[in-house]
Amino acid sequence: MSYPISFKKPAVLQALRYHFMKQPEIKTLMIVINLYAVVTAVLLFMKKIRPEPFLLGSLLWIVLMLYFWYILPNQFYKKTTLFKERWDFSFTDNEAQLIGALGEASWLWENVTHYFESPYFFHFYFSPKSFFLIPKESISMEDKHIIRGILKDK
Repeated sequence: MSYPISFKKPAVLQALRYHFMKQPEIKTLMIVINLYAVVTAVLLFMKKIRPEPFLLGSLLWIVLMLYFWYILPNQFYKKTTLFKERWDFSFTDNEAQLIGALGEASWLWENVTHYFESPYFFHFYFSPKSFFLIPKESISMEDKHIIRGILKDK
């Protein structure tokens, strides 16, 4: 069965945020910055340091959140023409296929290294940085379960 899919910008931006925040290096960076902010806040409260280190950590946290939450997803969306086209998505037990005006792509389910679901998309990963989004909106509930079953089996 073939499903027509298109990408809505707000949903794609949210999916890209999920993708970027799940990256191990970004998670680690955010944990380090948060720990720094907590430690400097405690030291500031105990009057062991001046306010500048705490303010620096807070400013750094705000800048990184703006970058990873707004700027990076928007840049990625603008660069990728794939999100602006309509596609037909179909799948079998062995492979999935996309056909559109820009061309076509197919992949074997075995090539998907891992996947996860966000509220609006299936995120298929072929390597840590290579992924594809399939909107769940136009896929029937029964076929969503079939896709989940195929991915769990593979």
